[in-house]
Amino acid sequence: MVKTLSKSGDSAALTIDLGQLANQAKIGDSIAINGACLTISKLAGTQATFDVSSETLAKSTIGKLAPSAKVNIELALRADDRFGGHFVLGHVDGSATIKKIDKNTNFATFTFTAPKDLLAQMIPKGSVAIDGISLTIAELNPDGFTVAVIPQTLKETTLGQAKIAAQVNIEIDIITKTVRKYLQQLSPEKSGLTLEDLRQQGF
Repeated sequence: MVKTLSKSGDSAALTIDLGQLANQAKIGDSIAINGACLTISKLAGTQATFDVSSETLAKSTIGKLAPSAKVNIELALRADDRFGGHFVLGHVDGSATIKKIDKNTNFATFTFTAPKDLLAQMIPKGSVAIDGISLTIAELNPDGFTVAVIPQTLKETTLGQAKIAAQVNIEIDIITKTVRKYLQQLSPEKSGLTLEDLRQQGF
């Protein structure tokens, strides 16, 4: 939960109550807050303070957090931990807006609108991190994308209380971004990358 957000010039200091996770944290640790990788600069009890750069404020929704707001918190992956899911680096690429929420029993389908530069890096059935939550893209269209959210995710993350028109942080799958950049370097004359391009290159 957010305790305070203090802005100073083009940067800010964010204080979060980590709860029980504070027992596993120390100054200098990297922790993802709503998908944005931040470093602990101060730690007092369960409250951790993070310095937020101008780049993070510009690319993410961190600067819009209000006191008492709930946030998703994830500790950095340890080298000896079991790896599950897709690689999430905490490097936010931009933001999207919740357009529609369809609930079916305990499940939900979220539809988002997003800038074209973000959509150009997504592929159907590919991975995307929404506020740090690893999800699979169910559908992709020219204006946005949809994801299906299971009951456990709705229960344990902020998506369970999400509202239409809310903005969320987006991180594109690093593997997709790497492949896209590589193929663009092979064909620099092309302005974009399509699914057909990927198929022709054997992906």
